[in-house]
Amino acid sequence: MDTQTIDQEYDKLNGEFEDVAKTVQALAAKLQAAEQAGDENAAGWLGDLKQIAQDISDEQTQAKVLLLALHSFIAGIAQGQEAASESSADHPPLFAPGHEPAATPPPPQTVYVQQQQPMMGGMFGGYMGGGFARSMEMGAAMGLGSSLISSIFR
Repeated sequence: MDTQTIDQEYDKLNGEFEDVAKTVQALAAKLQAAEQAGDENAAGWLGDLKQIAQDISDEQTQAKVLLLALHSFIAGIAQGQEAASESSADHPPLFAPGHEPAATPPPPQTVYVQQQQPMMGGMFGGYMGGGFARSMEMGAAMGLGSSLISSIFR
């Protein structure tokens, strides 16, 4: 899975949360209108809807916690891979006894060293540059639940 796919799926999830919020808001508006028109059941239904909105908020919070945990895990792996690739240059390869390479010294060569910017390599290298990863690093996620409850039930 590449960063573009992760970003697209993250955007879809955000869109789904927004759709749920709009649907609940529309139902709340209808129930509030019914309550103001004198429907005795509307107040009870509005209370039920408030509980549903709270459950949605709790679910969104748990989804955010899960996504942050996954992001932290993947970022840790990516950093570990980067550190492993950097430290592997410092250590010569290990060979099993009897399988060492021939001990012929190579001819002297001029070595040109070029400094490069560190890049995340390995399986998760591109992940850290994606929009989802940046959103997680900035603490952004689906915080619609709390705003949904406050906007509906003022």
